[in-house]
Amino acid sequence: MNAEAISLNEKEVKPVVDLLNDYLANYHIHYQKLRGCHWNIKGQNFFTLHVKFEELYTNAQLTIDEIAERVLTLGKPPHSRFADYINESSIKEIDTIGMVDLDMVEAILDDMAKLIELERYLLIASDEAGDDGTNDMVNRFMQFKEKNTWMLRSFAGKK
Repeated sequence: MNAEAISLNEKEVKPVVDLLNDYLANYHIHYQKLRGCHWNIKGQNFFTLHVKFEELYTNAQLTIDEIAERVLTLGKPPHSRFADYINESSIKEIDTIGMVDLDMVEAILDDMAKLIELERYLLIASDEAGDDGTNDMVNRFMQFKEKNTWMLRSFAGKK
């Protein structure tokens, strides 16, 4: 399948596909960070954050699958190697072992800010390409992160 099969211009959609693969790389690093936070959380906020991190990584796993399937829908292969994710991601790995709970929250908030920034670029690029499918998908993902950013910031006592 290619972009023309779904009435999109392949040349116009190429920047969208490239951004989607970057987005996929960033999401994989974010996902693994969420798993590490879930596994390694300790302290008074254990029960609250253990459940929240699981909710977030479960959502991230589903999101990753949708992103990869959208790349395929647009006629290109999604990145699928961790080496590519690490090299292309602006989100960096961290060692969650021994991290303090609020530092974990801060790390996740930083990731979400970077992902939202990527999503805003994707919204512009997909709009310019006439790619409403990608635009709708990314907008839905962004709304989820915006809401969870507000919740995590409130949890951490931030304005």
